[in-house]
Amino acid sequence: EAARAAARRALDIGRIGYTDALGLLSLRTAISDFYEARHGVSVDPGRIAITTGSSAGFNLAFLALFDAGDRVAIARPGYPAYRNILAALGIETVEIEVNAENGFTLTPEALAGRIDGVLLASPANPTGTVTGRANLAALSAYCRDNGIAFISDEIYHGLTFVGEEATALEFGEEAVIINSFSKYYCMTGWRIGWMVLPETLVRPVERIAQSLYISAPELSQIAAEAALGAEVELNVYRDAYRVNRDFLVKRLPELGFSIASPMDGAFYAYVDVGRFTNDSMAFARRMLAETDVAATPGIDFDPRDGHHTMRFSYAGSFEEMSEAVDRLARWLA
Repeated sequence: EAARAAARRALDIGRIGYTDALGLLSLRTAISDFYEARHGVSVDPGRIAITTGSSAGFNLAFLALFDAGDRVAIARPGYPAYRNILAALGIETVEIEVNAENGFTLTPEALAGRIDGVLLASPANPTGTVTGRANLAALSAYCRDNGIAFISDEIYHGLTFVGEEATALEFGEEAVIINSFSKYYCMTGWRIGWMVLPETLVRPVERIAQSLYISAPELSQIAAEAALGAEVELNVYRDAYRVNRDFLVKRLPELGFSIASPMDGAFYAYVDVGRFTNDSMAFARRMLAETDVAATPGIDFDPRDGHHTMRFSYAGSFEEMSEAVDRLARWLA
């Protein structure tokens, strides 16, 4: 509501125009204050860039950091847009399997061969994995000591239910941080996010952003600044997600969908459907057609082993979760 109210005021006075390519200083300062309050980390607002959603942040980071032919490590399973954007830029994706043996996250030991960049999400999509503080510190240090660019995708911060929520900024200023107002702040359609950059990347990112985007929409920036102060309202949604999560942790295995990775955070359940199918795409299509329950086939996130996994989202009401489970129970009976 705070975001909508701020946007209405801006519309009433006709405040809709271009801003600096890096964004409104007031919003960047508010984000700097957020890091100080939440993580005890001091961040110069001059190192913060406001982006048209986190998607633009990834584009800017990849363009500023890498050349065609560079090799960037990501987790498998992982967010498919990573590999798609990297491939479009001629950058080689090195997909590293994450599983119980490595804590479902990237580790220095897994980074074999030439690696020019590492991209880690915590909490992760689709697995929900939260990379703990010690593991994040180790990966940050490894990348710094070996001249590897490190991008920390923190767009699901605020939605951690198990484990420690740490930012890579706690371990130095070398990492590129990407965050968004879409997830915890529930502002998907506003298309607004941010980056925290090493000082040396501020001007390169600013120049690229000027050419590609001019600036993030001013109206969305104004709304986002207001949203930063709406934690009481937003935590109601977070707590509802937690209830949904706890419900699905119990009910999905009872249906025959074993949990494929710990549901530490975000709002996803990544499950093994191998008991029912070896073709997650066909299974998801049939499930949607016959029950009106939608899930994403694992093949989107894991081209090699995703044929027996699926991702359910629990970013809805408890009533929707309960109804979906009831429909699936009848369908699978």
